Amino acid sequence: MLKVTKAVFPVAGLGTRFLPATKASPKEMLPIVDKPLIQYAVEEAIAAGITEMIFVTGRSKRAIEDHFDKSYEIEAELEARGKEALLEVVRGIKPANVDCFYVRQPVALGLGHAVLCAEKLVGDNPFAVILADDLLHSKEPVMKQLVEVFNHYHSSVIGVERIAREESSSYGVIEGREWEEDVIKLSNIVEKPQPALAPSNLGVVGRYVLMPSIFSHLRNIKPSAGGELQLTDAVASLLSVEQVLAYRYYGTRFDCGSKLGYLKATVQLALQHPEVREGFEQYLRECMPALMPELLREATEMPETV
Repeated sequence: MLKVTKAVFPVAGLGTRFLPATKASPKEMLPIVDKPLIQYAVEEAIAAGITEMIFVTGRSKRAIEDHFDKSYEIEAELEARGKEALLEVVRGIKPANVDCFYVRQPVALGLGHAVLCAEKLVGDNPFAVILADDLLHSKEPVMKQLVEVFNHYHSSVIGVERIAREESSSYGVIEGREWEEDVIKLSNIVEKPQPALAPSNLGVVGRYVLMPSIFSHLRNIKPSAGGELQLTDAVASLLSVEQVLAYRYYGTRFDCGSKLGYLKATVQLALQHPEVREGFEQYLRECMPALMPELLREATEMPETV
């Protein structure tokens, strides 16, 4: 039986939308309260039963590797001071049954090229692709939802959500027919169509479970106008020869590739954090009393995962 045990994290991007903060530090290491974005993504993969994490990095991404490595100095210091709770937090960043692997993307040639860089580490296995920019929260982790769909159909699965049609030029947009609730059999996928040409209101988010056959399509597609290999184009090619599904996931998405989405995620997760939520809630009540009922409602509806 095919089992998804590997996840690819494309983390070689420069993070220019967050300059100067990302001049010397990876955007994936930006913290949401007290955990970096990449850790949320890895925790989601672990919750889906994935144990092999493959990071496609660049020259400025050493901090990601250090984050998931053992820190003898910090652990020794915490142990000497009797700070057992913090020691457990640090040791829990990478559970013992999880392995991390790193491969360089030498040139920034798009998401499709980043995934292709992981081919030798993935091998002939189905695998997940997780974009840390998309911070997703749900009672059942979103990647676990996709893996369950994959386990049932044994087909590539792409996470999608309803989008405003005027935003279609920022997404890959799918076309297909609904097989069962929230599962759609793809007939087409288009990268960033203009609103008038969008085939539906379902946009692709940064969660995929892909069959290894995607690699041959990535090698054969033509670069886009910007010289990049688009994963969307490879998926369009793949569905011409085998079944590809889209899954309308359950959860809340924060686009942490944008400043606004990042700030929204910080506020909502801070309102759930056991250490700061009481004081932060009081601060917000004093600063913005009119907005507090809505903020608290959204925070209450989100799963408590921090």
